[in-house]
Parts: sequence; structure tokens; C-alpha cells
Amino acid sequence: MTSSVAVTGIGLVSPIGTTADDVFDAVCEGRSGLRTPPADHVLAGVVDVAAFSPPIDPTTVLPAPETRVVDRYIVMALRAAADALADAGIEVGRDVDPYRIAVIVSGTGGLATLDAQAVLRSQKGRLGVSPYLLPGMLPNMGAARVAMRHGIRGYSSSIGTACAAGAQSIGEGVRLLRAGEADVVVCGCSEAPLFPTLADTFGNARALARGWADPTAASRPFDRRRNGLVLGEGAGVLVLERAEHAEARRVKRYADVSGWGATNDAHHPTTPRPDGTAAATCMRMALANAGVATTDIGYVNAHGTGTKLGDVAESTAIRAVFGAGMPPVSSTKGVSGHMLGASGVVEAAVSALAMLRGLLPPTHNLDEPDPACDLDHVVKPRPATVDHVLSNSFGFGGHNISLVLSRPSAAQTRTPQQDPRPEAPVNPEREAST
Repeated sequence: MTSSVAVTGIGLVSPIGTTADDVFDAVCEGRSGLRTPPADHVLAGVVDVAAFSPPIDPTTVLPAPETRVVDRYIVMALRAAADALADAGIEVGRDVDPYRIAVIVSGTGGLATLDAQAVLRSQKGRLGVSPYLLPGMLPNMGAARVAMRHGIRGYSSSIGTACAAGAQSIGEGVRLLRAGEADVVVCGCSEAPLFPTLADTFGNARALARGWADPTAASRPFDRRRNGLVLGEGAGVLVLERAEHAEARRVKRYADVSGWGATNDAHHPTTPRPDGTAAATCMRMALANAGVATTDIGYVNAHGTGTKLGDVAESTAIRAVFGAGMPPVSSTKGVSGHMLGASGVVEAAVSALAMLRGLLPPTHNLDEPDPACDLDHVVKPRPATVDHVLSNSFGFGGHNISLVLSRPSAAQTRTPQQDPRPEAPVNPEREAST
């Protein structure tokens, strides 16, 4: 088998929880994060339903003078990264050389901040635009801020592959570790899309769920009555380590990322290739990269957004890969909504917990499966001993990413997270310079 990479830390900010265990329990118990926007939220009256993550005090992750000039996506990225590093027990400089730890934190960037500044410019002219706009909203600033806070001086980047960005960040982290270019990678994605302009473009494209009296019923992956996705916000960060590095630290792991694959539909800016051929190839590439057979996969965590075309295309691809040996399949978005690129990281964490707990999470609101989505759907928590799982993430532009996660040996396996975790300190060097 190709060399595996250990997952030793998880940090999450999501509509259904802020630890891997909380998120997994919410999915299994059907505790939905979907709700009608509150009257004082900017989305009130704009969308019927959205998935809101909990508020974060920015002073817990940034020196106070800087909290006024950063987008929420940066704050969530910093929170998730600090939690992931604390969960892994890593302090940069003590547990890893600052030049041997990398950071890949992706996402769309601070579009809400850009939107607000455009309004100010229209009202006040050019002097109304903040000089801090770029460092407050650029897509690379999540990674940059994480590096500044923790003193990470190795490879740093941000990936812009829409809803595939979080999963691709994990894959690129695996690539770095296998190549020996880093010992540890902090990787993930943060997305804060809950503002009117972005919601309106999804709505005008008829991509959003609508017409549901009960907001918790609006996200319906693979269900015959599905009519769109539910937009959500959140962040997810994993700490990946070379197996030898994790073993030298004597730390246990949630899972191994044993393989990944990437393809492009080369078909349409927003619509998936209907025959699912590129997505199917992506899954096969991930299996080959992991050195496992289709029969080794015990569970598929589907992208499953609840859109008419996307769910059918993914189902077609899964059937093409697995045929009669179909593993159980589910999507967590029935309770979490779609956090864009961050979804892939949250779902990787759920996949790891499925193996750890021996329990497959269900797809909620799947009351009447669409015959065009003929899969082995998990509709209630299903006990199962699983050694390998496949997690899919697909993005606008035709980007397809599949991850294979594998269960470590019993001696290497993590126990459940303990919360609250200790606060990671603000990087003293950075704080002194502000």
C-alpha cells in the first residue's frame, strides 16, 4: 500500500458542532443546523433557510487592534486551526521545526467584506474604501494569518477550487508529506458566504432550496422532493503528519489519509457532467493511490448537496465505480447544509469518526429516494466495522476530489475529543509587531 498520512488533530467550526465528536453525534441524532435567518441577520428576507455556525469572539484568535479589519472567514479559519493544533498537541518550535510545518487553508475569501466596501465606495467615494481591505479579505489570508499566529514558516498556500477546495487542501497536504517536504501540514478550508449578494446569485441560479415551511426539512440529498442546496458557513482544519513523525511523538490518530484523486469534468462552469465519467475516474484514482480495491471500501461519504443534477451525476459515478458491490452511502448535508469548500473537511472528519465509532452516519430528510439515485442509502445510523472510507467533494468548474481514509491499528487509534481544548497562544513575535 502507498504510504499513509496520519490525521492527528481536528478543528471544526460548523452549524452542527465545534468538535469532531459533536458533529458526528449531530449527524447521527439528526440535530439540524438549518434555520430561518433571524430578523437581525443580513439574510433575513433574502433566503428561506441557511446554516449558521456559532459566533466567535475575534479577540480569542487575533490581537485586538486587528479584529476590526478581518473577514469572518479568517476568524473561523484561525479558530479551527488553533483547535486542530491543540487537539494534535503540537506547538510549533517545540514539536516541529517552523520550516518543516506547512499550512494550506483554502476558501473563496472575504467576499462579504469586499461587498461591504463596494457599498461604502458607492456612498462615500474612493476615500470610503479601507486601506486594510486586501489583508482583510484575500483568499490566501486564512493561511497567512494561521502562519502568523503560530509561527509557521514552511510551505503556505490557498486553493481556489470552490466546493472541492477543502478536500483538495487535504490531498495537497498528503502530497507534501509523501514528498518529504514537510513533517506536519495544517490543512483545511473556511467559508463565510452568508451575505445577500452571494445568496442572491445562488438563488437566481435556482440552486437554493425553497418553499419549505420547516427549515430543517429543506436540505434533502438524494430525495425525490429535493429542490436545491442550503447555503452554510463554517471551517474545518486537519493536522496531518508523516506517520514516522506522529509515532516519534507517541500520539494517536483519528485516521490515515491513504489516498486521493483529482479530475475535472471539462464540461460546464456550474453543471456536472451527467454521465459522471470524470467523477468516477477521480474515485478510481483515489483507490489506486491508496492501494485499495473497491471491495475494501466500507462506506462512501457523498458530496450530496441536494441539487437535482448534482445528486444524479454523483450517483451515476458511484454506481459506475462499485457496480453490484455497492457500499453504504450517505451525505451529511441534510443537517449541516452546504459550507462550500469547508464541507469536504468536515465530511472527512465525519468519515474518520465513522470508522472510529463503528457507526455509519445517515442522510437526513431522505424520505423517498429518487430512483435516479439508486444507491445503498444509510437512512438511520448503521453499525458497521469499516477499514476504509471514500469521501467525495465536487466544485463549480468541474473540479472533482476524492479522499480515501483508513482506520489505524487499535494501538494507534485516538480516543474521543475532550472539550474545551486549551487556547493556542497568539504568536508573540507577530503580536509584538502590531
